[in-house]
Amino acid sequence: MDNSDSWLEIIRHSAAHVMAEAVLGLFPDAKFAIGPSIEDGFYYDFDLPRTLTPDDLPVIEERMREITASRQAFQRRQLTRDQAQALFANQPYKLELIDELPEDDISIYTLGEFTDLCRGPHVEHSGQIGAFKLIRTAGAYWRGDESRPMLQRIYGVAFETQAELEAHLEKVAEAAKRDHRKLGKELDLFSVHEEIGPGLVCWHPNGAMVRQLVEDFWKREHHSRGYGIVYTPHIGKLDQWKQSGHWEFYRENLYAPMDVDGQQYLLKPMNCLGHILIYKSRLRSYRELPIRMAELGTVYRYERGGVLYGLTRVRGFTQDDAHIFCRQDQIRDEVVGVIELAQFMMETFGFHDYKLVLATRPDKYAGTAEVWEYATASLTAALESLGLTYEEDPGGGAFYGPKIDVKLADAMGRDWQGPTIQVDFNLPQRFDVCYIGEDGGEHLVTMIHRTVLGSMERFFACLVEHYGGAFPVWLSPVQARIVPIADRHIEYALRLEETLKKSDLRVDADCRSERMGFKIRDAQMAKVPYMLIVGDKEIESEGVSVRMRSGEDIGLRSIDEVQERIRSAIDSRS
Repeated sequence: MDNSDSWLEIIRHSAAHVMAEAVLGLFPDAKFAIGPSIEDGFYYDFDLPRTLTPDDLPVIEERMREITASRQAFQRRQLTRDQAQALFANQPYKLELIDELPEDDISIYTLGEFTDLCRGPHVEHSGQIGAFKLIRTAGAYWRGDESRPMLQRIYGVAFETQAELEAHLEKVAEAAKRDHRKLGKELDLFSVHEEIGPGLVCWHPNGAMVRQLVEDFWKREHHSRGYGIVYTPHIGKLDQWKQSGHWEFYRENLYAPMDVDGQQYLLKPMNCLGHILIYKSRLRSYRELPIRMAELGTVYRYERGGVLYGLTRVRGFTQDDAHIFCRQDQIRDEVVGVIELAQFMMETFGFHDYKLVLATRPDKYAGTAEVWEYATASLTAALESLGLTYEEDPGGGAFYGPKIDVKLADAMGRDWQGPTIQVDFNLPQRFDVCYIGEDGGEHLVTMIHRTVLGSMERFFACLVEHYGGAFPVWLSPVQARIVPIADRHIEYALRLEETLKKSDLRVDADCRSERMGFKIRDAQMAKVPYMLIVGDKEIESEGVSVRMRSGEDIGLRSIDEVQERIRSAIDSRS
């Protein structure tokens, strides 16, 4: 049997039809929406007479197994619009879809008692579907529109073999353990509160410490590579966002303007306009270029409530943003420098597996086709000069220019959006961003928009899940916890805490009236790298007994040796 991705898509799409037939058997009056294949599986949206419960999934799944065991054939027919409307007269969602299809090019598939509006293709019979499992239900608005009916979506996964399915389910179980929302609560990293608003993040001391360490490292690297760190306001006059084109191209993701002294202001969705104004605050010569400005700038974008998810989809987030103002002949070298910086940053934080995607001109774009071709060629030249392989994403560029996206793969092989590099000839033209050339005349600069981590929120979520919350020592909010065995050892523990803190280590002492075993387990659950246990023999030798969060017992060590061990782990970023 063909084991290609396309064959798996066919299996998964066919499984959606089998699930729909099973649901029809349980709910004869069900209204059917859509049921596509997706990554790793499938789903189908239903309008049902009652709300599904977790107990319904095993019943539907068992009925699906009966259907696959019976090896029912998938039968295709071609209909006119009138014929299709008559066939689906009692299915309002199908009728809406039929109205949008060509007059005489409407295909349907029948499986047992279930007939669906579908282009196909499908497997020959239900017995070819392989291994599957229903995993959860969720609410889903019809066509993603909050003003339309709320449907019930059933998700399933499907693979060709049972072994592949079981491996996938094990991976899903591991992902659940690493979920940054779960670990964020367990490790006291961050929270989101309805009182403030969904999609707006409160950083707790532990999470804020990790973020600060990331940002401090980011700033050092940018200073060393010729970037100037800037800060820009969180709001600005609406007129500038109209001039930039964001109001026209991006309006559905912008917050409503606010009136301030008779002027319309907007929460900033991007940092670029502030950087442009800093650049334009005085005349610039060609000799000054390139000028690199970087900002950890917080921006605000409206995301629908249904897509908000932990730290990965939020309404207020901080971009590790930068803009490079350069001449056209400098584009390739600047993009090369950004790619090299991005590679260094990713690998420093433990991401060694990533892929690059070149996204080109979308249907809705600003500027001329010729400018887009030049910008795309510059990005391509930078990638090829570094000998990097990349994929193409036709039409995936921003409205103002093509881009290179970098997808990080975490410890479980899942892709995350990471660095992005965009060439922009549009904003310099709209805002008349120029430099004085060697000829004494004004010339438009080229802008390169770039991030090397992405948003701090999404990158932090990626870090949490990549390490399962067990951050490397240099990023751990608490690097060592001192555990006194009894109350008489507390004074020594506190002196040790003070000594280690003076060495710029992040250490705390657990002086609670709890048993030592409880304190050690608590430190392991908090994923503290080092546990330093102190009792009579440790005080006598002026040392500590060292245990690792992995459970490894290092044994009795001197204070100097412990400091050297932790410092070495920090310096090597291991």
